[in-house]
Amino acid sequence: MKKLLIRNGRVICPATGQDGIADVLIEDGRIAAVGPNLTAPGADTLDAAGLVVAPGFIDIHVHLREPGFTHAETIATGSRAAAAGGFTTVCCMPNTNPVNDSATVTTYIVEKARREAVVNVFPIGAITKGSGGEELAAIGSMVAAGAVAISDDGRPVMNARVMRRAMETARALDIPVIQHCEDLNLSAGGDMHECADSVRLGLRGIPAAAEDVMVARDILLAELTGARYHIAHISTRNAVAMAGFARRRGLPVTCEATPHHIALHTGHMRPYDSSYKMKPPLRGPEHVEAVVEGIVNGAVDCLVTDHAPHAGDDKMQEFERCPFGIIGLETALGIALEVLVHSGRIPLSRLIALFTSEPARVIGWKGEQARGALKPGYAGDVTVFHPEYPWTYDVKNSLSKSANTPFNGRTFRGGPIVTVVGGEIVWRAPGF
Repeated sequence: MKKLLIRNGRVICPATGQDGIADVLIEDGRIAAVGPNLTAPGADTLDAAGLVVAPGFIDIHVHLREPGFTHAETIATGSRAAAAGGFTTVCCMPNTNPVNDSATVTTYIVEKARREAVVNVFPIGAITKGSGGEELAAIGSMVAAGAVAISDDGRPVMNARVMRRAMETARALDIPVIQHCEDLNLSAGGDMHECADSVRLGLRGIPAAAEDVMVARDILLAELTGARYHIAHISTRNAVAMAGFARRRGLPVTCEATPHHIALHTGHMRPYDSSYKMKPPLRGPEHVEAVVEGIVNGAVDCLVTDHAPHAGDDKMQEFERCPFGIIGLETALGIALEVLVHSGRIPLSRLIALFTSEPARVIGWKGEQARGALKPGYAGDVTVFHPEYPWTYDVKNSLSKSANTPFNGRTFRGGPIVTVVGGEIVWRAPGF
């Protein structure tokens, strides 16, 4: 039986309330024990003195681009970038080619990940066929094949009747519906947030209302159907307020935020630099503060990266022509520590919850798939990080195939040190 004993670390597990020096023992790929002075004859050991030992980080919103766009990323490269960011589990969006709208594609992703990924990979199936927004995909068969949620991601479901049917189906299958909230009629042709900066730069704007009206509609549909509804990459103050309202009403509504939407605003954008082009777009400072405050007060449930790799040729076009999206797996923890913890906005345990127990709750993993906590029987996934050490992100050393990031050259205070998946060390920071 394979054993790994992680010794002397500061073990923080929000799900159990533990915060103190302890050991973690993993046997046969699962958490076996957590406590002081554990012994395990024959076990491999990892000395985590001076480091934080947390449940394995979970990212429920990434783009691995396979099948179809392997020039930008693959399951293998994306999973290695995830491990370097401290993530042990990722959920990949269905906007592949072909779209993951059938059990055939879902099975391909599951099997490819089993062979080539160094972290756990769970597919998210499409809501509609081809993500076209008109006819429901084969949701039941995708779930049977391994899909853990449904979403049309960057192609939001505009038809309210179709979304209602999708929610009813998802409720019956006990999976969440994840929606990229954007009214495509309001945002049509836009390249950045609609504000004074967009006027100054001469770029077409995407109003905050494009997100707000979709959030409002879908919360009403979630109340009607009782479905578990999850708002992807929330970015506006009204959307955060509505998510908080839904929470207070007791509705099964959750939402996520990205590190880049809490670290950057339109004033940080370098003119016409495509590294700053993403959807939702970077918003104004008032929206950024609202999202941060939503994290503080609990309106925002979890953090995700929305890791969206694009090959250099695709991003090196005119701002209006290049695709939306940035990579983010390797910088997520450093940004979150900087913006939320070192600033004093939230305690470290809350940050860990945003990356572990909370995303696990959103997806609803149970039984053999239970993860997001250091509990006996749970997946033996652990993230070991240092909350203080300085390091500089150099995208040339990224494990992703793409380099589209606005954070190249940025120095962070704190980051991942060791990533453990199923009791196996799959990544270790250089020098540790």
